Amino acid sequence: QVQLVESGGGLVQAGGSLRLSCAASGLTFSSYAMGWFRQAPGKEREFVGGISMSGSSTSSADSMKGRFTISRDNAKNTVYLQMNSLKPEDTAVYYCAAKRGNNFFPPWEYWGQGTQVTVSS
Repeated sequence: QVQLVESGGGLVQAGGSLRLSCAASGLTFSSYAMGWFRQAPGKEREFVGGISMSGSSTSSADSMKGRFTISRDNAKNTVYLQMNSLKPEDTAVYYCAAKRGNNFFPPWEYWGQGTQVTVSS
């Protein structure tokens, strides 16, 4: 069965950095676009960034451009989210998602359980 397992979340001070990882299993990883989403308390889940099957293209939400970078290592079946210059408003549960193909439009087929990121001021 398909599993997406996020890790790397935690508590960090404003201005700091974190790198999240998402390890995928049960799928042909290189056939899936991967994405990161986040959900803050009381808010809807929002798109953070996506990366194509080969890693040749990426997409990010405007508020994260220049601060967040998504990458993948197909040999390790892992996608990463590098988060720099973190702000308190980045506090959320971050989710990894997967879908077949190279676009980042809904629906996403598989989801991880999420990892908590808390940014203190």
